[in-house]
Amino acid sequence: MSTTTSESEREKQSAAGTSVAAALGLTSAKLAAGLLTGSLGILAEAMHSGLDLVAAVVTYIAIRIANRPADRTHLYGHGKIENLSALFEAGLLVVTCLWIGYEAIRRLISGANHIEVTWWSFAVIIVSIVVDISRSRLLRRTAEKYHSQALEADAIHFETDIWSSAVVLLGLVCVSVANVKPEWHWMHSADAIAALMVPVIILTVTGKLTFRSIQALLDAAPEGLEQRIRDTALTVPGIADCHQVRMRYVGARLFADIHVLVDGTLSLREAHALTEEVELAIHTVIGESDVTVHAEPLDSM
Repeated sequence: MSTTTSESEREKQSAAGTSVAAALGLTSAKLAAGLLTGSLGILAEAMHSGLDLVAAVVTYIAIRIANRPADRTHLYGHGKIENLSALFEAGLLVVTCLWIGYEAIRRLISGANHIEVTWWSFAVIIVSIVVDISRSRLLRRTAEKYHSQALEADAIHFETDIWSSAVVLLGLVCVSVANVKPEWHWMHSADAIAALMVPVIILTVTGKLTFRSIQALLDAAPEGLEQRIRDTALTVPGIADCHQVRMRYVGARLFADIHVLVDGTLSLREAHALTEEVELAIHTVIGESDVTVHAEPLDSM
């Protein structure tokens, strides 16, 4: 058990650590390209990636804290820090959206849309998309494998970067066309208009992330999980009924308390052996979990 836990901790920390490195590189490249070209779209992407860097660092710290064992003041462990981390990251995304929206509207109103488009401004965005796709896939796989909401939130950050970078790329293409065809000067505003689309994309995903983070902090059980636990317990021979199922997720680990009815003539040792069978069955179906089973005599109901 300790070996498996150690492996999962290393894999989660490795995914979080490489995200920090990727976010740092992307932020630096986009900031340089945005300042040199004057592109609001690229500057918006730089700020977005900058907050992604903060989020990636927070995720890395949260993963390390969440892996600490339970202690006298945290009897269920420290896994909830992952949910708090995800909620914090959602807040960062909202801040990004507000700034991008404000700047885009300001430029559209003032008409300050002069942008110098160069080949390397395209290169920065294209490379960014490639890196974002790679990082988001790794983070998503690791998050699903270990049920890590913190890594899932980090994956969402990179996924939103993919869409927003694609929008910025479209804006740069429009500006390039306007530079070639002066009569299409209205296309110079495409960069700012494209930047306005970024918050729409981000807020849509952020809303879902925020809802899930709050649900986790409120100990809301995933839909259908209670019935799965009941059904699994009833597959064990000797279990007549399963009721009073209570559960909560702390990080990736499920804590569950259930009551089962067994033959009242069984000895204490036999009843205990049955509860262990139920725990093993639930572990097999649900995965990483801490299950407590309370046996009650059938004739007590």
